[in-house]
Amino acid sequence: MERGTPDGPATQSAVAGRIPLAVVVVDGAGLVSHWSSGARRLFGYAKDEAVGGRAIDLLPVSGALPEEAATPLDLPDAYEELGSDLEASLGGHTSYPAAGRARLSEPGRDRVDVLWWAYPLVGPGPERLLVLAADADGLRREDPHDVEDSADPEGATERIAPGFGLHTEFPGYEELARRLPEILPSMSVAEGSRIVSQVLELGYPVLEFSRHDRVPVTPDWGVPRRAERKARRERVARAVAEGGPVPPELADETEGGPVPPELADETEDLEHLADETEDLEYLAVRERLEFLNEVSGRIGTSLDLARTINEVSRAIVPRFANVACTYLREQVVAGEGFAEGVPDSTTMWHRVALEHTDEPGRWDDVVPVGEAMPFPADTPFFQCMTTGDPVLIPYISEEMGHAIASELDKRDIRPFIVGRSMLIVPLKARNVVLGFSVLLRHPDRVVFNDMDRVTGAELAARAALVLDNARMYTYQENVAETLQDSMLPQIPPRMSGCDIATRYLPGTLLGRVGGDWFDSVKLPGSRTALVVGDVMGHGLNSAAMMGQLRTAVQTMAALDLPPDQLLRNLDDLAQRLGEQYLATCLYAVYDPIAGELQISNAGHIPPVVVRAEDGRSDLLDLPTGAPIGVGGVPFETVRVPVSPGDRLVMCTDGLVEMRGEDIGVGLATLCESAAHPAASMDDACDTIVRALAVTFTEAGRGGRKDDVALLMARLNGIAAEDVADWQLRVDPREVGRARRLVRAQLRRWGLEQLVETAELLVSEVVTNAVRHAHGDQLALRLVRSDVVQCEVIDDEHTLPTLLSTGPADEFGRGLAVVSALAREWGSARAGDGKSVWFELSVPVGRRG
Repeated sequence: MERGTPDGPATQSAVAGRIPLAVVVVDGAGLVSHWSSGARRLFGYAKDEAVGGRAIDLLPVSGALPEEAATPLDLPDAYEELGSDLEASLGGHTSYPAAGRARLSEPGRDRVDVLWWAYPLVGPGPERLLVLAADADGLRREDPHDVEDSADPEGATERIAPGFGLHTEFPGYEELARRLPEILPSMSVAEGSRIVSQVLELGYPVLEFSRHDRVPVTPDWGVPRRAERKARRERVARAVAEGGPVPPELADETEGGPVPPELADETEDLEHLADETEDLEYLAVRERLEFLNEVSGRIGTSLDLARTINEVSRAIVPRFANVACTYLREQVVAGEGFAEGVPDSTTMWHRVALEHTDEPGRWDDVVPVGEAMPFPADTPFFQCMTTGDPVLIPYISEEMGHAIASELDKRDIRPFIVGRSMLIVPLKARNVVLGFSVLLRHPDRVVFNDMDRVTGAELAARAALVLDNARMYTYQENVAETLQDSMLPQIPPRMSGCDIATRYLPGTLLGRVGGDWFDSVKLPGSRTALVVGDVMGHGLNSAAMMGQLRTAVQTMAALDLPPDQLLRNLDDLAQRLGEQYLATCLYAVYDPIAGELQISNAGHIPPVVVRAEDGRSDLLDLPTGAPIGVGGVPFETVRVPVSPGDRLVMCTDGLVEMRGEDIGVGLATLCESAAHPAASMDDACDTIVRALAVTFTEAGRGGRKDDVALLMARLNGIAAEDVADWQLRVDPREVGRARRLVRAQLRRWGLEQLVETAELLVSEVVTNAVRHAHGDQLALRLVRSDVVQCEVIDDEHTLPTLLSTGPADEFGRGLAVVSALAREWGSARAGDGKSVWFELSVPVGRRG
């Protein structure tokens, strides 16, 4: 045993004892699941023989294993018999670590004096017992003087005993805690961390020389690889020089030759050293592969950039490095595309993550997360991002630290990098450098080497691929959302005779962008078309289909087609566009003067009507119809009488339908929440959305996955006293009568300010109708709401057009005057003829 620091000379003030350790892990069935090379040398069983075997047959550890091998281990009871002074409460059980000595006597082997420590393990994994063991005879042979210095010289070696102590009781306890994972060299990160934390809680393994002289144990895995290889080559060379035969295990070092008998002991030692080196090399490679596989499994859990970066950082620290700082291109953070080519000194890099094991807050002011900066050409960071290759600096000297810091003019980073080992790895995917990670190790840790450079590069490559997928996904989502936002209408809150409120909620799991939409279209006769539709599917294609169908609905609505005819035309159009054009649609026309809804359904969920009279809410019983794009199914129009104050609620199935749940539950909740009183239309919409969210959460169905379109209209109606209708003859003399009628009606409504403009415009519209009508009757209507609308209906199908006129033209100026003076105007086919209308704004305070 060597007394002193793990890497320093022996001193009188003991810090740690480095001894070869055997490490064994036993599962809950009493079978060995981990058997180290040290266990093979100490107990004499090869790994293949031990793993899977009954621990009670392999470990002569008195009292630490149950007597009955056929039953699973009952660790608390097993350790109770030993009467250990140290106990810890883990997972609701009282478990006791145990320690002791055993003497092994087997045929063909010298008697071995074994010191052992046994720890009960709890947790989700299969591990239930950790056993550490060492050769006590080897301790006495290694350095008896140290033992004698620490205890009474007489019989001091007999006082060596295994025990437990808090690692914080010894100098350099942080180093002890850091080195403890080395006891489990081939465990995965998750398993090793869990076991190490329990060992620290139950007690650090120590060697006791007396009641007051204890030394913490750290594992000794042999001499460094380079020194071992050098010793191996020297011994082989000496064997060859002496003329002796070379052992078969060393035949790859020389051509062979006789080895004299006096070198037999050295040859045997060399064989053991070679076996240990092979074990160490195997374990090192296996550990790195396990590390890479585990990190790869942890960083692919989402396509969210921030989450992916944090997962990578937390996987690296502290297992691979003590500090991990990640930078990404500005365009990657924004989810945008960027030009191909090598970055230059003007490229902006955002610091997106910083993970470290230093004291909290130490790095925050010097390298704050979120900062953007370029990197000068004479820095290793620039070299990494331009070449796309890792940059390894085993040790940053004062001079090198000053050179790097001088190129970065923002803050002095020398205290944070000098004396440390640095590895810069590029985050490169598809031949594009997206960013890079700066990894640092503390001065008291082994410096980065070539194997670490390969491991870091492989880790960065896997992380970069996930980041690039997240970047492209974010970019596509941004494009789709922009497209969808541009297609969703900005509906005014008040239309003629009704108030409207809408909500659009993107999907959360199946795809944030979908094909749900809502719309409202102003129609002749103070009517309003209300539309809700849902394109099947999600993503960019669905959003594009939604835009095409919505445009088609608006165009056909402007022609004032009946609801069933409009859906028929939309169905024909969808079939012509392609087989993938499938959608449901609900189309309603509200007539505030007649107090009536005309509704037609194409495979959509029915709307809800909330009656103002008694607050009752009902689903309208409509013919379902087939979805748009199916073809061959007729559509029907249903007339529904409504009263002023009634509310119409139309939505897509994403609001009421949840996978695994009956849609009737959602529809019932929709009816109930729609009837709930609310201060405003917006509040009413929010009440519906919250109620449906709570219903499905309480049912254990999780959050909403599909996107949602919701439209609510309060049907205020237009009172009879706000409507004036007249019949006019097709006679030029009726133009004057029309002016007089409009003038008188506006004065009765107290709208004298509009008389002059209204007379001029009605004169132009009636004159045009008289000139082109075929029959003998015209209809003139004046409606007061938030605006004053004047409408003239005749039997001519040809719609008027706005013409470009010159100074000498005698005709064509009428509509130009209407367009210039009216708030809004339009024309549409109406029944067997056409309707031409215009609107004038009502002064504030005079609105009905």
